[in-house]
Amino acid sequence: MSLATLVIMAAGIGSRFGGGIKQLEPIGPSGEIIMDYSIHDALAAGFDQVVFVIRKDLEKDFKAIIGRRIEKHVSVSYAYQEIDDIPQPYRDIFATRTKPWGTGQAILCCKDIVNSPFLVINADDYYGKQAYIEAYEYLTKAPESDEICMVGFVLRNTLSENGGVTRGICKLNEAGYLTEIIETHDIRREGNEGVVADVANHDGKISLDAPVSMNMWGLRPTFFQALESGFGDFLRDLSKDDLKAEYLLPTIVGELLEQKTISVKVLSSNDQWFGVTYKKDKEVVVEAIKRLIDEKKYTSPLF
Repeated sequence: MSLATLVIMAAGIGSRFGGGIKQLEPIGPSGEIIMDYSIHDALAAGFDQVVFVIRKDLEKDFKAIIGRRIEKHVSVSYAYQEIDDIPQPYRDIFATRTKPWGTGQAILCCKDIVNSPFLVINADDYYGKQAYIEAYEYLTKAPESDEICMVGFVLRNTLSENGGVTRGICKLNEAGYLTEIIETHDIRREGNEGVVADVANHDGKISLDAPVSMNMWGLRPTFFQALESGFGDFLRDLSKDDLKAEYLLPTIVGELLEQKTISVKVLSSNDQWFGVTYKKDKEVVVEAIKRLIDEKKYTSPLF
C-alpha cells in the first residue's frame, strides 16, 4: 500500500492559454514540463505513487510526453475525467454539456484507485519544494486521521505580470485552521498592494501577504464519501439549462466548513509559485526554472 499519493489534475482545457495543451508545454532546458518538476519534488519528499487525472482524448499525447517516462521512476495510475461520467439520470439531462464538471469531479474519479492519504495539485502549477515536504509530513504523521490540510501560499508569490488572476483568499483562526475561502477574481499587483476588480467581499485592495489557496490539498480516502454525496446534491439542484456550473473543491470545502463537518489545517509555504495561465506566462516560467537550475536546485536533465 502506498504511504502517500500525488494526484495531478491534468484534464483542464486551458482556454486562457490561447490554444494547445498547456500542461504539456516544455519549460525546462531538456524539454521538461511543469509536471516533471512537481513529480521530482514530490518523490524527493517521500510520495511513492502518482495518479494522473486526464481526459481520454489526451491519453496518447500525455503518455508519450510524460506518462511512460515517469513510469520508470514511480508507480503510475490514470483516472479519466469525462463529462458523461456522472450518475443517471443526469447523463440524459446534461447530454449537451461540453464544459468539464470541475475539480471536485476530477478528484472523485480517483476513488477506486487511491487508498492512501493523497496530495492534489494542478498540472500546470509549480509549487516549490517546501510545499511537498510539509504536505508529506502532515499526511503521513497521522494517516488514519480524517482531518485534511491545504498548503497556503503568499499572494505576492502567486500573481501574474500578464493579467488578472483568480485566487482563493483564506481566513484562518488562531490555531492555523481554515475558516473561510473567498474566491476573488481579477487580482493584479499595483505597487505594494493587490488590486481587485471584484469588490463584493473587499474594499478593492488586498494585502500582498494574504494567504491564498492554489488548489494544493492534502486529503484522505474518507473524503471521497463527502465528494460523492456532495456531487449528487450538486447535480440534483442544478438547472438543466445551466451548462457551465462546476463542482469545485474550494466551494466544497467551504460548504463543509460552514456545516462544521471538516477540519482543514493550513500549512504555509513561502516558495514562489509559477503557473501558465496566459501564453506570455511561459516565458516567465522558463526563466524561473533556469534560475533554479543555475542555483543548483535542479539538474538538467531532471531525471
